[in-house]
Amino acid sequence: MKGSRNAALRWARSAALIGLAVAASAGCSGGGDDGTKREAAELRARPPGVHSWTARPCDLLTGAPPAEGFSLGSTTDSASPDALEDVGEDGARPLYRRTGCLADLKGPDGAFWELSATASVYEDAEPARHAYRVKEDLDRAHGRGPEKVHEDAYSLPADDRGRPGRTLLLRNGDLVLTVSAYAPHGSTEHEVRKDLEQILGNAARRIEDGLRDHDAPSPAP
Repeated sequence: MKGSRNAALRWARSAALIGLAVAASAGCSGGGDDGTKREAAELRARPPGVHSWTARPCDLLTGAPPAEGFSLGSTTDSASPDALEDVGEDGARPLYRRTGCLADLKGPDGAFWELSATASVYEDAEPARHAYRVKEDLDRAHGRGPEKVHEDAYSLPADDRGRPGRTLLLRNGDLVLTVSAYAPHGSTEHEVRKDLEQILGNAARRIEDGLRDHDAPSPAP
């Protein structure tokens, strides 16, 4: 009798542990949110694309929240149609055009965050690859600790007069994209990192997709 009672207790304990594990797994999977957080959890590499310049880059960020619980506030475009000259390999002077957006974000608690994005569209994919690698090497040499997101994207911590932030650099085909986000004063990097990464991932995906020429054939990686 005692043995059967102990067996029943062991079975009940095991069932409870299994139930807790299943519940935890469901919570981590994000089942129940609207997909915004789940989509931003991992910024995947996309096939190389051909991109175009736009005078209204901030428009690419509208139509969806910057992240779960956030809203887009005032925006400022900073776009010049003039071609710029870069320093390339072996003395080459590749041309590129730059467009950018500065935006205020309102967090779930009403506090204001900041988002900035700069997209450089090169005349070819190879100069864009070189520019991206040079920036990555500089960040590594200065000990800023680039963290790989995928083969052609990395992130690193940033700071704006005491406001914790993060920066994401991404290359795709002829595009080099830099996105930075900053949390309110008084925040700690640990508290806001998840929101920062979500904002960066969503902004980078929307800008890259908005600048991409979806009718053009993919160039070489």
